[in-house]
Amino acid sequence: MDYKKSKAPVNTVTRNIMDLCDETGNIYESVVIISERANQISAQIKQDLKKKLDEFASYNDSLDEVFENREQIEISRYYEKLPKPTLLATQEFVDGNVYWREKDAAND
Repeated sequence: MDYKKSKAPVNTVTRNIMDLCDETGNIYESVVIISERANQISAQIKQDLKKKLDEFASYNDSLDEVFENREQIEISRYYEKLPKPTLLATQEFVDGNVYWREKDAAND
């Protein structure tokens, strides 16, 4: 997923709590769903960043290479400008793009 194309705000936005609990009927359940999705997004972003930065990995410890690698700096700046995973997850939840299901009490 291209997170830069997301409609999620980069800064924190004040939201009406009642809008978040419309789909679940319970604000706490909504927060749990959003937090689980934020954890998934965070892990995916971390994996993507690690994969991209591994291309630049050198096993020689040279300070000159660290400071002169423009591509690595640009990749890091790109990921720094992305919205936080919680903001992305909240926007997905509000837009109705998050699927969840309740666990069956008998199978716990």
